[in-house]
Amino acid sequence: MKPTPFLACALALVAVAGCNSKQGDAATNAPLNAKPVPPPKGGDWSTVVSATPEGGFVMGNPNARLKLIEYGSLTCPHCREFDEKGVPPLLANYVKTGLVSWEFRNYVRDAFDLTAALIARCNGAKSFFPLARAFYKDQAQWVGKIQTVPQDQIEQLQNLPPNQQFVALAKVADFPNWAAARGIPAAKTNQCLANENTVNQLVQMASDATTQYPDFPGTPTFVLNGKMLEKTATWEDLEPQLRTALGERG
Repeated sequence: MKPTPFLACALALVAVAGCNSKQGDAATNAPLNAKPVPPPKGGDWSTVVSATPEGGFVMGNPNARLKLIEYGSLTCPHCREFDEKGVPPLLANYVKTGLVSWEFRNYVRDAFDLTAALIARCNGAKSFFPLARAFYKDQAQWVGKIQTVPQDQIEQLQNLPPNQQFVALAKVADFPNWAAARGIPAAKTNQCLANENTVNQLVQMASDATTQYPDFPGTPTFVLNGKMLEKTATWEDLEPQLRTALGERG
């Protein structure tokens, strides 16, 4: 039977772009010369988080000199590696200092990726980054659970009504229990998973990425001040370009 539009679109995205593993220059541990921007009262710039009109979530100084956008997939191992190795120094040296704002836009590559993204967004902007990073931290565990399920069982889920598909997929990956342990009640998780407007937004955001950037190489991909960066799949690739854009010497 033909998949319903929502799951069919999510599955079709797998063929559009995979994980981006291109390599570039080497990062440096040299201190930055750029002067930090005075932080907001009662915290640092990483506490300033909001949703964006394009469907992403942005952290940091809204008037930062550099506006970094990451297109990431929660099922992508290269994205998980960037989260593990790149996000800590990105936050500590660039976002918290007010020099760079960091926007994350989900580029959903498959139905489970979309399911995880729905849960990461479930409690709004303030909890998006902690939940997305927790998905990366536990990626091996939940992907491992998915891989033990027979393919014909996964395919049967395509026959469910749209508002039930992602609820069923979440159960396969044990996402409801995972979310409950992180403060999202089961009833709210199911409500978020059945939200067709958010499903459409996630699918559209991925489509917009490849439309706006025809050479989109896969995930993670970074855009700096409106320009897609090449060969920046790792922190070692990305960090030198941030320094250059700030006028730093290597």
